[in-house]
Amino acid sequence: MRWPAFISACYKSVMPHPSPTRATDFRTIALLGKHLDPRVGDSMLSLATHLKARGRRILVDSAADLPFGPGTVEKIPEDRFASQADLIVAVGGDGTMLYAARLTTNAPVPLLGVNRGRLGFLADVSPQEMRDRMDDVLEGRYATERRALLSARLVRPGHADVHARALNDVVLQKWETGRMLDFETWIDDLYVNTHGGDGVIVATATGSTAYALSCGGPIIIRASLRSCSCPSVRTRCPTARSWSAATPRWKSGSSNARTPRPRSLATASCWVKWAPDPSCSSSRPTLM
Repeated sequence: MRWPAFISACYKSVMPHPSPTRATDFRTIALLGKHLDPRVGDSMLSLATHLKARGRRILVDSAADLPFGPGTVEKIPEDRFASQADLIVAVGGDGTMLYAARLTTNAPVPLLGVNRGRLGFLADVSPQEMRDRMDDVLEGRYATERRALLSARLVRPGHADVHARALNDVVLQKWETGRMLDFETWIDDLYVNTHGGDGVIVATATGSTAYALSCGGPIIIRASLRSCSCPSVRTRCPTARSWSAATPRWKSGSSNARTPRPRSLATASCWVKWAPDPSCSSSRPTLM
């Protein structure tokens, strides 16, 4: 299991001068975004020109129909970004960052988000400062933040197992039925609870924080929780007020959460692996 690295360029006043080696790490940079959106397309064009002037190799999706200058970019399929780029810059909202994270689940390529959406929970660099922040990253003035992934496996007798990874959450929900379902949740072979509702959401710290933000709930600064992680299992109930949560405290390492649906032939299993990041600091912005 690996943790995707998110990058956020920081201001010169809060970071020391870069080391000589960090400033030259990102020679090939991929630009990712919904280019048909004029706001995203304009930002991608501006970044491509800016980065090309700094001697970087720029990759964009083969389908990107934007007026890049001659020789400014190379077009390749997005699924090859992780194997060829040193850094992926996701231009858009948090959904674009989640999509970029899926592209890098099997490769140690960091992500930087330029926010053209609304909240900017993951993509936190504004369009107005993106060129300055990009220069900060190229010169080594950045910090890295590593986030845990969920690895899910769907087991069905007579069918091949289905595997997937998720940065936010894994959702088990009913399909083509109006009835409530009952789910049993086990963690490391220990029974946790039986949940009744429309489904179950197994969230990482990233996903549960996003849920809390979306409904105005409290969040905890990660710098105060460097030695522990609290993934949550939530019941997706038919009424908004009847959410219940079981939040076991997981130690560093890996854990296995198994959620069978009673009286069915399908079982979903999820693994979470967590490593405390001693470099996490509230005074430094972050590359993911």
